[in-house]
Amino acid sequence: MTLTENATWIDVCGIDELVADRGACVRAGLYQIALFRLSATNEVYALSNYDPTSGAFVMSRGIVGSRGDIPKVASPMYKQAFDLRTGECIDDANTSVMTFPVRVVEDRVLVGIR
Repeated sequence: MTLTENATWIDVCGIDELVADRGACVRAGLYQIALFRLSATNEVYALSNYDPTSGAFVMSRGIVGSRGDIPKVASPMYKQAFDLRTGECIDDANTSVMTFPVRVVEDRVLVGIR
């Protein structure tokens, strides 16, 4: 079973409200979610806004970029890099953040939560 099979899809914003290569924080259910739209591909990624290293809700303020072919965000606190696709920390294999599936339907961004 994938996360999208039993997900509740929540409309969180319009695609044009997301500035390319910058983060935005939205609320979906009980979650604070950091959204990122990449300028190179126009893909949208959703991670928990919670930085597991600092304990602060700041991931949406991170620096967006890439490491090789991995799209990433660097935490604004201690600069650990997280893969936007998987939530895995590129710098520490024992650390990760929760990811959420994303759909763009008629220029609206929907995030799937369980």
